[in-house]
Amino acid sequence: NQLLTEMDGIQENSGVVVIGATNRPDIIDPALLRPGRFDRLILVPAPDEKARLEIFRVHTRKVPLAEDVNLEELAKRTEGYSGADIEALVREAALIAMRRAAAASKEDFEKQSEEFLEGLKVSKRDFELAMKKIRPSITPYMLDYYRNFEESRKQVGGGERKGVDYYTF
Repeated sequence: NQLLTEMDGIQENSGVVVIGATNRPDIIDPALLRPGRFDRLILVPAPDEKARLEIFRVHTRKVPLAEDVNLEELAKRTEGYSGADIEALVREAALIAMRRAAAASKEDFEKQSEEFLEGLKVSKRDFELAMKKIRPSITPYMLDYYRNFEESRKQVGGGERKGVDYYTF
């Protein structure tokens, strides 16, 4: 056994963990998804409203928000947005706010740049304009596909799948 292992170049590597990620499980070779290939397949679903609110809180932590910005409302309006989409949305709203403020005080901008930046606030309108540019990347078709993919991985022939522990978080 030791001799065969040395001859074909296979060595035991205990403690090795391989992690892969994709947002396109539809293009993975089905041979990779057969039982015994992976110990675990984990589906991370699109963020729900509660998760989107937390993502907004993280990405607006250092962003000065105007009084009219309601993160709960934004979380409700951003179904289909991934965490990366929300991050891009916050960044775009901040850029829109900076452009708006710069245009309003162009002649004084250089003189009062520090005061200008301290008084700058990202408004609800800035987010509305950003939402026209930053669209959700998760479509209803994709959500259905992932649901079906999850179900097909959980069951084979009506019974529980053998050999693969499947978790959905």
